[in-house]
Amino acid sequence: MKYLDYYAVLGVPRDASADDIKKAFRKLARQYHPDVSKSPGAETKFKEINESYEVLSDPEKRKRYDALGHNWKSGQDFTPPPGWGGFEGASSGPGGGIHFEFGGAPGAGGDFSDFFSAMFGDLGGASRGARGRRGGSPFAGFGGFGGGGGGGEAFTPRGQDFEANLTLTLEDLLNRAPKSITLQVPSARPDGSVSRQSRTFHVRIPPGATDGTRIRLSGQGEGGGNLYLNLRVAPHPVFQLHGNDLDLTLPLAPWEAVLGAKVRIPTLEGPAALNIPPGTQGGARLRLGGKGLPDKHGSRGDIFVNIRIVLPDPPTAREKALFEQLAKESPFQPRPR
Repeated sequence: MKYLDYYAVLGVPRDASADDIKKAFRKLARQYHPDVSKSPGAETKFKEINESYEVLSDPEKRKRYDALGHNWKSGQDFTPPPGWGGFEGASSGPGGGIHFEFGGAPGAGGDFSDFFSAMFGDLGGASRGARGRRGGSPFAGFGGFGGGGGGGEAFTPRGQDFEANLTLTLEDLLNRAPKSITLQVPSARPDGSVSRQSRTFHVRIPPGATDGTRIRLSGQGEGGGNLYLNLRVAPHPVFQLHGNDLDLTLPLAPWEAVLGAKVRIPTLEGPAALNIPPGTQGGARLRLGGKGLPDKHGSRGDIFVNIRIVLPDPPTAREKALFEQLAKESPFQPRPR
């Protein structure tokens, strides 16, 4: 049989930390997973990556593997040393220490090499082609893969995750009415090719959702993966969104700003009255409380009204005459002399 250099397979030095080994495994597993990579040899490479991690991620098996020394190279003929089954720390037989079961990824053959069997076959009856592994899956918790579980459970890397954008209006975020989205989702055929199928998903908008919120639909990706929806808020003709607050620009006539006024402004729930204090300056920012979007606790944001003073365009003859009269009679000087 041929010696396998597990460190070389993962591309890590022999003194690599457990975290470095896990990071290398995740990167390579994502690259060579048979559901993702269509390059020749990807399936074999994935088996070697899986087998290497199986050994190097377990301190007991790594210690046993390292006992062979540093002088071996991948591809060299290998025969286990005499008495290998009695390696210190290994246990065998019914009731003897830890019972290991091993398995590969569905679609990746699931078998470990003869080298692996020779090295570890005495550890509680490990067998080629067995399904399941001790402990949590190394795939769990990163995009595209997952699964695994406790001792004896089937080791089933989760299928591929997908992401899509879901565009909503401000009114959608306020009302949180269920939404539907239809996507063309890749689906693997039995012959290994990939087709696209139209699927409709029904989405509940979570409290406090806003632009950039990410919604996970568990198990709705390919082969049990997840579907992630990134919320995008469509531009609104009146409001600009800032967190849970809304901004709008309110034009005022000069006399409304000077004398004060009661005006109607739009909100997401219909018009509301806003009092303009006398002497309001252009650029002032007024607040209408509790008319913004809800946060995750149910409290509402505010509407902030930005005042912009506008002039008649063009002024009537009478308006122009009044402004001329005001210019003559008013002592107001907007600039220092």
